[in-house]
Amino acid sequence: MTTTTTDAATPVASRPRLSGWAIWNMCVGFFGIQIGFGLQNANTSRIFQTLGADVDSLAILWIAAPLTGLLIQPIVGHFSDRTWGPLGRRRPYFLVGAILTTVALLFMPHSRELWIAASMLWIMDASINITMEPFRAFVGDNLPQEQRTTGYAMQSFFIGAGAVFASCLPWMLSNWFDVASTAPEGVVPLSVRISFYVGGAALLAAVLWTVFTTREYSPEQIEAFEQARPETAPAPARGLSAWMTGGLIWIVVGALGFWAVQASGLAKELLILAGFIAGFGLLQVLTGLMRKGGGSNGLTEIMGDIFAMPKTMQGLAVVQFFSWFALFSMWIYMTPAVTAVHFASPDAASAGYAEGADWVGVLMGIYNGVAALAAFLIPVIAHRTGLRGAHAINLLLGAAGFFGVFLIRDPALLWLPMIGVGFAWASIVSMPYAILSNAVPGRKMGVYMGIFNIFIVVPQLVAATILGVILKTFFAEQAVFALVIGGVSFVLAAGASLLVPKEAA
Repeated sequence: MTTTTTDAATPVASRPRLSGWAIWNMCVGFFGIQIGFGLQNANTSRIFQTLGADVDSLAILWIAAPLTGLLIQPIVGHFSDRTWGPLGRRRPYFLVGAILTTVALLFMPHSRELWIAASMLWIMDASINITMEPFRAFVGDNLPQEQRTTGYAMQSFFIGAGAVFASCLPWMLSNWFDVASTAPEGVVPLSVRISFYVGGAALLAAVLWTVFTTREYSPEQIEAFEQARPETAPAPARGLSAWMTGGLIWIVVGALGFWAVQASGLAKELLILAGFIAGFGLLQVLTGLMRKGGGSNGLTEIMGDIFAMPKTMQGLAVVQFFSWFALFSMWIYMTPAVTAVHFASPDAASAGYAEGADWVGVLMGIYNGVAALAAFLIPVIAHRTGLRGAHAINLLLGAAGFFGVFLIRDPALLWLPMIGVGFAWASIVSMPYAILSNAVPGRKMGVYMGIFNIFIVVPQLVAATILGVILKTFFAEQAVFALVIGGVSFVLAAGASLLVPKEAA
């Protein structure tokens, strides 16, 4: 990357344009991150069921992933905005997260108890989040506005390519190299274990590529770029009464949720959602008390930034909620849905289940492969329809894909709906970030990208706490109906995309 030498007192009109090769190097690390993410998504439910988990308990076991992201990404974003050292601003976080993720990938498939596997999922997802959040800010830091759609589309390409590799690994090992895909009860199959070893090595290598082939603008240079941006009126500061009143309202709502769950005998998973609501209220009260005493720290700054979000970000929050609710329904329930409906083998120890689970890995690879190719088409679509219109079109294609899985009964044809899911996935991991990076100040790129993750995490938290309850209560625990619910959620996300404020287009 070519850097521009300046001091903070000398405004610079714009970040210089970067070459295609420089953008490529910036995004290679996402190939590795998605290998870890893809292995997690395609195999975690399989590992849990192998270790004895019931279908209606899968969602609560998956809750580690959104909870860790909720806590870690805003914190990592806040501190990465303030980091500067020999490796720069974001790259130290890339490196630490990649090492920790690799270690988790090596250990998770050796779990012999369900609680150990759930703990390893927690560690793995925390590590992935440490690496992933700064990568989003990295593009916004280094590219001028007119290249950011291309930069996030390039990340989308690597996300798709990495997930294809990860999702297909168990299937390739069992079908091409005759590695066993079944194992005694309570033991993770060899094909899955080897996939995690290979994935860990590839993840670390890809992130190291980006760490050592890129450079970053210094804080002084970022500040100079920011001085050249048109000034926008700052959001009014939130007063003490607003912090205290708002916090108490959230605490009361959370407490009422606790009471309702206990009194009515609802599923205990809902206690987690009530706890999240009450916890957010408590953070508001703490922030108010700290600010009253004149204190300023990471918590008060992050909470202040949450309530000072640009209107564009507020509109995108709704889109993200329905988009990621849909995705999480697929990641949790695709394996039990396909193995039960399309392979008639709900027993996790059966050969039919193993065959169906391997096929799900291939389907995940297909939609990610489509996403890798769609990454080159999305900027073209966005040029014709605007960012909001392009995102809405792709989300509707995702809805059609989810409904297709429900309607199709021949497992050999399930690749067809994965095309629509692939376009939706490519758009979800690129378009909102392109819109957001143009709407937030560069000096706060990291923290706002981290806060933006809240609107990815909250829908996953909601899905993890209510989907199991819904399936058990209304659909006789038939996992395939979770995909129907996900399809409806995608339709709602598409409508919300068209309502994002005009400055996001």
